[in-house]
Amino acid sequence: MSFLSILDTLLIGPLKLVFEVIFSIATQIIGHPGLAIIVLSLIMNILVLPLYRRADAMQEEARDVDLKLKDGVAHIKKTFSGDERMMILQTYYQQNNYSPLSALKGSVSLLLEIPFFMAAYQFLSNLSILDGVSLGPISDLGSPDGLIVLGPITLNLLPILMTLINVISSYLYLKGFPLKTKIQLYAMALFFLFFLYDSPSCLVFYWTLNNLFSLVKTIFYKIKNPKKVLEILTFVMGIGFIVFGIFFYGTPHIKRKLLVILIGVLLMCPLIFALASKHITFKKREPKPNSKMFLLGSIVLTVLFGILIPSTFIAASPQEYIDISYFHSPIWYIVSSACLSAGIFLVWMRVFYWLASPLGKEIFDKLVLILSGVALVNYMFFGTDLGVISAALKYEDGMFFTLLEQGVNLAVIVVLAAALYFIVTKFKRVVVPVLLTLSIALVGMSVPNFVTIQKSVSAVTAKLNSDSDETIHLSDSGKNVIVIMLDRALGQYIPYLFNESPELKKQFEGFTYYNNVVSHGWFTNTGAPSLLGGYEYTPVEMNKRDDELLVDKHNEALKVMPVAFKNEDFKVTVCDPVYAGYQWIPDVSIYDEYSDIRSFITEGKYTSKDSKQQFIDNNTRNFFCFSLMKGLPLFIQPTVYDDGNYNKADSNAEVELTYPQKEDGLNKATGVNSPFMNSYNTLTALPGITNVDKDSENTFLLLTNATTHEPQLLQMPDYVPMQNVDNTEYSGKYKDGITVDGVTLKMNEFLQVSHYQVNMAALKQMGNWFDHMRKNGVFDNTRIILASDHGRDMHQIDKLALGGEDTVEAFFPLLMVKDFNSKEFKTSSTFMTTADVPYLAMNGVIENPTNPFTNKPITMDEKTAHDQLISMSNDWDVAENNGEEFMPSRWASVKDNIWDVSNWKVSSEKTVLKEHKLP
Repeated sequence: MSFLSILDTLLIGPLKLVFEVIFSIATQIIGHPGLAIIVLSLIMNILVLPLYRRADAMQEEARDVDLKLKDGVAHIKKTFSGDERMMILQTYYQQNNYSPLSALKGSVSLLLEIPFFMAAYQFLSNLSILDGVSLGPISDLGSPDGLIVLGPITLNLLPILMTLINVISSYLYLKGFPLKTKIQLYAMALFFLFFLYDSPSCLVFYWTLNNLFSLVKTIFYKIKNPKKVLEILTFVMGIGFIVFGIFFYGTPHIKRKLLVILIGVLLMCPLIFALASKHITFKKREPKPNSKMFLLGSIVLTVLFGILIPSTFIAASPQEYIDISYFHSPIWYIVSSACLSAGIFLVWMRVFYWLASPLGKEIFDKLVLILSGVALVNYMFFGTDLGVISAALKYEDGMFFTLLEQGVNLAVIVVLAAALYFIVTKFKRVVVPVLLTLSIALVGMSVPNFVTIQKSVSAVTAKLNSDSDETIHLSDSGKNVIVIMLDRALGQYIPYLFNESPELKKQFEGFTYYNNVVSHGWFTNTGAPSLLGGYEYTPVEMNKRDDELLVDKHNEALKVMPVAFKNEDFKVTVCDPVYAGYQWIPDVSIYDEYSDIRSFITEGKYTSKDSKQQFIDNNTRNFFCFSLMKGLPLFIQPTVYDDGNYNKADSNAEVELTYPQKEDGLNKATGVNSPFMNSYNTLTALPGITNVDKDSENTFLLLTNATTHEPQLLQMPDYVPMQNVDNTEYSGKYKDGITVDGVTLKMNEFLQVSHYQVNMAALKQMGNWFDHMRKNGVFDNTRIILASDHGRDMHQIDKLALGGEDTVEAFFPLLMVKDFNSKEFKTSSTFMTTADVPYLAMNGVIENPTNPFTNKPITMDEKTAHDQLISMSNDWDVAENNGEEFMPSRWASVKDNIWDVSNWKVSSEKTVLKEHKLP
């Protein structure tokens, strides 16, 4: 970020963000982006009305002072000259408490108008959602209106109308003002006419509405008792909002209904308070604002929302926010968030504070203290267990709070606000030291986050792809062995996917599908090692080796198959070795000691630069919105979260696909999710990066891909990502679930439908790759193993329920094997585990295969020697669960048949298990 961009983020960014959020919410409620402009103009003018009222008052004060001093200044200028005139003028100004800076008071309204105009211009000028949208006689809000056609000449009416309203408003307002002020406003009106003449009509329409509001305001304040009239008008508007919310929004739109009703209640408050004040007498006292309290409270809010919260979330997994093929340090997300936060709390709140009356300043003092306390408590104690959140700041399981949670949160907020109000009223002296201490503490808590982030970012340079030959080599006459780990691919889906798509089943001819498979964990850190290295790397066996770090044992598992095949003179390639070095971006340097092993990263490599930049731009904006959301009451958080979109308006017309995906039920969605696309694009690129060598050198490929791990809606029937997904015509397919062989797969929830669809998409792309291999004559001489490290609790098959939230589905991974020259698709009910993968890969290719690090034989005998013990650990984060043993967890065991729940045993206590016996 350059200095100018930082300055823009500080001054214009907060205003632009307010514009965008209001417009986005209004569009969702009304359903028409053109009408949302009217709402945007109305709300913005109401929000800044106190600001402009105070600015107008200051302008009138400046005018009165000028009139008072006018005769004296004229006399001095007439009587004296040169330095004597300057000295006497300065003395005269000092005697009347006037300074040259006082002259700026007359230009406050103009100075305020500039940043608001710049924010509106930046926001509305590039809003692609308005392209082609009509409103009344305006056919396209994204283009100049062209409403006046005189033969071959087309004129834009809105800029002329805007200027006319502006001139009339200025004429009424400027009565009694000096010529200097009149010239300023009339020149400004003329400037807007020429500057906005060829602008999109949406922008001119918005500014015309602003001028119309200014005209109404000017006329309004000319009438008698305008305050009372305003209170009555807002009260009537409030009733209108409440009626609209009650009768025009049904149960599916409960959030919109409550929001509209809440706005109505707030609009009714001024008149209610005014009527109440007539019957309640308050002891009059002189307001005593405390600017230090306000400043320190603003600093607390700035540090909390701009630095601490974003740095804490990024520090939990810094590399998750980095794309090594399009590097952008996540520290810049914090810088942007800090600038937006400082712009709101230190700049614009300070402007409001500066223009406020003494009583208003005192209210601001107390308000900023209460906001600081409430935000800190909300962040630390509420909404902390929402599950996994992606790098795009989208919760995998969505955001939902029960009424009980919201009620408790609201009660705590009320009690806390009352307690803080009492403290600031009775113990005002202690507040400033407390806020100062809190500010220092928040900064101190943020420093370790920066250290962690910077350390992780610095390590990324060691992971940059250095191999110039980033292709997959297959031999046309030798033997090829391919092991692909599709992260969290769900084994139970295969019969349903192939039943729906017979052509997909044909592409998988030669494969054996194993329908009785279990993994050794339900997260990657516990489930992947055994898939990669065999039975010596199950959670129990890794716990036994308690004198070694988990990361070293995990790295060893990642090297078992590549090194074993290398030792047999295979040409070895490893792509995206999962959690290598216990890093989010795999540390491929773990293979550096083996010069014959090629290793590189494919994740994100085949995503367009425009899409990557869009992801960066979204996070640059959304991190502050996310941080602000975490400090708000629970009942407001889902509205701010907006399904991970954070009320971002569609403003990028040049990008084919926008991030993130915003779902509308089970059948419709807009946009795509970045993590899915980064993985999916790798699968689509496989035919293009596969090189068939005309030799007999055997090859081995180990590849990890996360397409199946990133749920989102896809366009049926081809199951491809699209900007606008609409599967309404296929909605009947999922209505009653999908039944195959008498077993029904439920499809009632978004995660059930979206997981099914991304699994279908992954297999379709694998099928395309297999067809490419067939075409190039390298399918029959290739052994292919598709496996996943774990499943997920989907609650889709009733007979796989274990009780409570636990289901067999969490441990039901994908396992499909195609051997050399196999032709038919088969299904096997043989009991298998993911730890069988290394043996399946080596059997018949490597004689008496052994682990190259322990020299123990690699077999499948272990699964029949005892029950299989499965870690039920939820501690998936390798940044935390990284000691010598896995953290204590619950455990499950199974033998022979995973479909028979009587074979399953589940423990309730958490232990560190080191023997094959369920506690």
